[in-house]
Amino acid sequence: MKDVKTQANRGRQPECGETLSPQGWCGSRSCCLSSERCSFILERSTEIGKLLSSYLERKSDLEDHSVHLLFSANRWEQVPLMKEKLSQGVTLVVDRYAFSGVAFTSAKENFSLDWCKQPDVGLPKPDLILFLQLQLGEAATRGEFGRERYENGAAQERALRCFQQLMRDTTLNWKVVDASKSIEDIHQEICALSEDAILRAVQRPLGELWK
Repeated sequence: MKDVKTQANRGRQPECGETLSPQGWCGSRSCCLSSERCSFILERSTEIGKLLSSYLERKSDLEDHSVHLLFSANRWEQVPLMKEKLSQGVTLVVDRYAFSGVAFTSAKENFSLDWCKQPDVGLPKPDLILFLQLQLGEAATRGEFGRERYENGAAQERALRCFQQLMRDTTLNWKVVDASKSIEDIHQEICALSEDAILRAVQRPLGELWK
């Protein structure tokens, strides 16, 4: 979970991550074992990922609908690897995943939350979704905030409202973490929440998102 602790200090607002646990995994209570961090909001090494990376870095422009579908395609092309890791007993700690894509696109004009969710229906369902909440003013002072597209106050505020709508879904295990606390405190809280989710996932089959 070291990477989760690092993620909490990157200073992007809003931020969320997910834990997906392998079916039947009964590993150590230490959440630092048998886990891997994955950046499935954007895997930049693939051809789709390279295109999206260029878009996020403002080096190119793409139509909003096509961008959203490309982000989803980028996640889907990682699903075989995700399932392989889970079958090997690895707990995945995923950086943002589908929820950020839905929130940031639905925050744009003329995009509905329902339309934005559809391309990701059926992805592996997280056992735990952690929303690291931080006031925008404080987030803007951290890390490299503002370097990429959407890292500005107006876009972040709109996306936050969309995240709040997503968190009303009681079929998903959302937990809000106060990201203004110390890294050590955030790390301990995330470890405790993740350990609980991992234990609860034992003997439970991998679900499908939004199904």
